[in-house]
Amino acid sequence: MASYGTTTHRPSPNSPPPPPSQDNESENPSPKKLYTFSFSFPFNIPSTPESAAVRIIRNLENFSLYYAIFVWTVLFIILIPQRKVSVIYLVAMTEVSFLYFVVLRAFPDSVILHRTIDKRLVLFLVFVITALELILTRAAIHLFVVLAATVPIVMVHAVLSKRELDVIVHEGDGELARLVQEKLGDDGSMSENTI
Repeated sequence: MASYGTTTHRPSPNSPPPPPSQDNESENPSPKKLYTFSFSFPFNIPSTPESAAVRIIRNLENFSLYYAIFVWTVLFIILIPQRKVSVIYLVAMTEVSFLYFVVLRAFPDSVILHRTIDKRLVLFLVFVITALELILTRAAIHLFVVLAATVPIVMVHAVLSKRELDVIVHEGDGELARLVQEKLGDDGSMSENTI
């Protein structure tokens, strides 16, 4: 019968045994790095009222743009069916805010724009002018209902959202960012790095 192109090789009893496997640790004196991903839940209840206050302040600073976009979106949706003039004023003040941030980006070395004039003051003035425009166009009820509905949601998120302060380490190009927990092989010490 034909073997259809397959051949079998039997090891000869006189052939030398394969060399024993050597550990890479003996060849490479640097310790091995084992990476494991660590996931954490981004929300929890603060342990004390002081920690809740600190968390609220920190989250209002970190997420202020997202909170403003959330309130703006709800206000925009509420105003569309009934108050078209108010929507135009709201969009106009949004464009003023956008142009202010474009000017900040266009002149990063300007002492007047970055040091003398505080960004929070400018945005507060934009908010006050927008609120006055909405009140004058008879959309005050809409504004206050939206603020009464969204501010508690924002505050609950600010209290419950915990955000770990990550240390940013740039190695090499540093283009890719990954959150890993690094475990060194020999000494067993743990450290968290963001590369």
